[in-house]
Amino acid sequence: MRVTVLGLGSMGSALAGALLDKGVETTVWNRSAGRAAPLVARGAREAATPLEAVEAADVVIACVLDYDAVRGVLEPVTGSLEGRHLVNLTSGSPEQAREMDAWARSHGVGYLDGAIMTTPPGVGSQDMMFLYSGSEEVFQARREVLSVLGDPLHLGEDPGVASLYDAALLGLMWATMTGWLHGTAVVGADKVQATAYTPIALRWLGAVAHFITTYAAQVDEGRYPGDDATVDVQIAAIEHLIHAAHERGVDNSLPELLRSTMLRARAAGHGSDSYGSIIEVLRRPAGN
Repeated sequence: MRVTVLGLGSMGSALAGALLDKGVETTVWNRSAGRAAPLVARGAREAATPLEAVEAADVVIACVLDYDAVRGVLEPVTGSLEGRHLVNLTSGSPEQAREMDAWARSHGVGYLDGAIMTTPPGVGSQDMMFLYSGSEEVFQARREVLSVLGDPLHLGEDPGVASLYDAALLGLMWATMTGWLHGTAVVGADKVQATAYTPIALRWLGAVAHFITTYAAQVDEGRYPGDDATVDVQIAAIEHLIHAAHERGVDNSLPELLRSTMLRARAAGHGSDSYGSIIEVLRRPAGN
């Protein structure tokens, strides 16, 4: 299988490198000159133009700045792109992904939209997820080469779903890491090293994963029995965190935001429900 990678930033270069490591015939193209040299030294072929890059491949993988950039590169070469498969690993919104899919189909191009759930050093590891949505036929036809990049998961025929999951999962990541950093600052104020606190925090996340699994079923059912810990109990508990952080001079913006959301849930009648009931207020912006 012949693959072309369009875009040689840190991520695009990592994608091309993973393909080369597995012996995949790889062509690369980048708008700015000079980025391809290390990959060429490893066996890649550098295309001089997008047309040359497209014509060299059965599968074109795009990883550029944004969706407008993808269109800008490929619009002039749609005649050569017809009949090939385009895998777009450029970050964007679900709406942009759906528009890109419609554009690709109008030009006879099989399309998959994707989201890379790792940083460049993780590319090539089966521990890292690559999310795809769009054509099941394209996904199955190209699964072997997609598996070179990471563990490929197809989320359905709607091309916007991978981008939607990407946004949601990044939100989970940022919330989790910021919560960990806040906790690290709190214990660090009492001279606890981050490396001492973190193994305990990671073990705690295992319990949190169990809570999330329980609440997921409740969310789908729309019922939130407060069998484990109610919103009222959580409000009382978070006061201890806010107090501890305040006494140590640690910023409380995050726990105060969480407390305000819990208080909204209680005001909406969910005080005796589980923490999962907070989704009911998250589904409605504050003030609505």
